[in-house]
Amino acid sequence: MTRGRGKRLSPDFKARVALEAAKGHKTASEIAQEFQVHPTQISQWKRQLLDKVPELFESTAARSRRTPSAEEVAAPLYEEIGRLKVELDFLKKKSSQLKE
Repeated sequence: MTRGRGKRLSPDFKARVALEAAKGHKTASEIAQEFQVHPTQISQWKRQLLDKVPELFESTAARSRRTPSAEEVAAPLYEEIGRLKVELDFLKKKSSQLKE
């Protein structure tokens, strides 16, 4: 039996749950029961919310001056390396077939 991907939750719903958790009026278990989501998921959403809050108050000029993170720079480079590796392997295989 294969397990499905689970239900897709809207960003609005996630924001509501994360805000409720950030308020601190209820425990994660109480919020989990109310919204029918796992407490661990609530903690992750809360952490994401709190990490992104400073960006809301950043000016657009400051956002454009901000340097990209290492991950943002590295991701396209790793993709390119992967493509080039596949192409190189293909060309090596083809060239060895031509020599025979």
